Amino acid sequence: MQKVEFDYIIVGAGSSGCALAARLSEDPDVSVCLLEAGGPDSSVVVHAPVGAAVMLPTKINNWAFETVPQKGLNGRKGYQPRGKTLGGSSSTNAMLYVRGHQWDYDHWSDLGNAGWCYKDVLPYFKKAENNEHYSDEFHGQGGPLNVSNATDASHLNKKFLESCVINGVPVAADYNGEDQEGSFMYQRTIINGERCSAAKAYLTPNLDRSNLTVITHALTEKVLIEKERAVGVRYKNNGQSVEIKALKEVILSSGAFGSPQLLMLSGIGPARHLKEKGIDVVKDLPGVGQNLQDHIDYVQTFRVVGGSDTFGLSLKGSISILKSMLEWRNHRTGKITSTLAESGAFFKSSEDVAIPDLQLVWVAGIVDDHARKVNFGHGYSCHITLLRPESKGEVKLDTTNPEDSLLIDPKFLDKSNDIKILLKGAKKMQHILTDEPFNDIRGDMLYDVPMGDDIALENDIRNRADTQYHPVGTCKMGSKNDIYAVVDNELRVYGIEALRVVDGSIMPTLVGGNTNAPCIMIGEKAAEIIKARPCSQKSVEATEASVELPRNQYTPV
Repeated sequence: MQKVEFDYIIVGAGSSGCALAARLSEDPDVSVCLLEAGGPDSSVVVHAPVGAAVMLPTKINNWAFETVPQKGLNGRKGYQPRGKTLGGSSSTNAMLYVRGHQWDYDHWSDLGNAGWCYKDVLPYFKKAENNEHYSDEFHGQGGPLNVSNATDASHLNKKFLESCVINGVPVAADYNGEDQEGSFMYQRTIINGERCSAAKAYLTPNLDRSNLTVITHALTEKVLIEKERAVGVRYKNNGQSVEIKALKEVILSSGAFGSPQLLMLSGIGPARHLKEKGIDVVKDLPGVGQNLQDHIDYVQTFRVVGGSDTFGLSLKGSISILKSMLEWRNHRTGKITSTLAESGAFFKSSEDVAIPDLQLVWVAGIVDDHARKVNFGHGYSCHITLLRPESKGEVKLDTTNPEDSLLIDPKFLDKSNDIKILLKGAKKMQHILTDEPFNDIRGDMLYDVPMGDDIALENDIRNRADTQYHPVGTCKMGSKNDIYAVVDNELRVYGIEALRVVDGSIMPTLVGGNTNAPCIMIGEKAAEIIKARPCSQKSVEATEASVELPRNQYTPV
């Protein structure tokens, strides 16, 4: 029989969890166990950047959740893809390196979260980063996460950037630097032609550490709590339940859906909801599962005429991809290194707005319903994203089975101001996509919306808009006086000793940009907090395990 105990148990090997596991295990005297419900990240579609298009519409490395019907989206259910593999969504996303605006973090601090203003979090962004292009006060070199400029991008990006300038969105010097506003080519988390996920950045180099155990296919069922202290977890592996003990802390890094789900399954959350599900209440925390915020996103697409440098389903396109696959296999160069989403912009909906509240993401291909609808031929698309929606939703348990999906309700476009701002952004986007630089290649619009018809445009938004894949906020960081706060500014769960949440669910408000880089920053910052002020060690009786624990079930390509 094997005694199973670790100093730290981390549940979830996503962007935050990978960073946290790597940093905590730097101390050879500390043992760390990282549990991941998904499998190893050994698939070529993870490591080949363009493989994101294969995973997004399928269940390959993807939880592929759905929302409840959304009133603001004409009663449609939304789609919520989330990474289900080592690296979490950093192994399945579009690899865009975006931090959000400086104001976002200052706002967190203003809400009562000391230590989370921009000047406090910038060192952790820099610590994580190895930027191949920028070397200044805003960027880091030598960090695990490689950040590079676009290579082998479509020449149509030039048309997009020219059209942005024509329409009042000048080129930005560095959208992650001093001033976010403007148009640009996205920087990407890619290294030597391969995806640089949080797993590749933080786990791969450290798998030989004897004090780091990584277990995949481990679905955590609940946190074990004794006398208001987290003492371990129970997880299922190969159909068998296993209990392991934490001598110091249990840390949840399962994201905006997984972390509140696990808290509620463990008896921590809104008492009324837990009682409805027949769960014994350990701690009444009304905020668990509340405060869900996500970027609502709308796409317009145009077909191209003549030959064009885009991805598409055609004889010419298929031949091009086959050649590119061979090039990538041999040299890690070519079109396979594309993120598909290649250029973009941040801009303000009106002059009286202090900071950008809208984001553009231009794509070298046809985008239709998260790539779940197949369209033959070639085209170009663009996303318009509302950066700070006023609408807030919730996550609730549907059943008490941890393998079942949740009731996810983002309440998209619930607040009237959200549709007003998104409409402004959509009109600007349509002007950019139909202006002079595109005249020589632009064909028909995939879903035709006449220019200037606001009623038709709003109807199209409500018929087709959906997530930009950035759910956060369901284990809100806040002061003890905030009834909906779940964790304090050191990410400790209120009322339960030795339990923290470290992932995007702790964000009190959604940042103005993509969330992968901020989640990695959260992992970096949390590691330093824990090292500086760990929970006091307490003797916990080790569990006798009836199975041999696997170590580091992980196979890099």
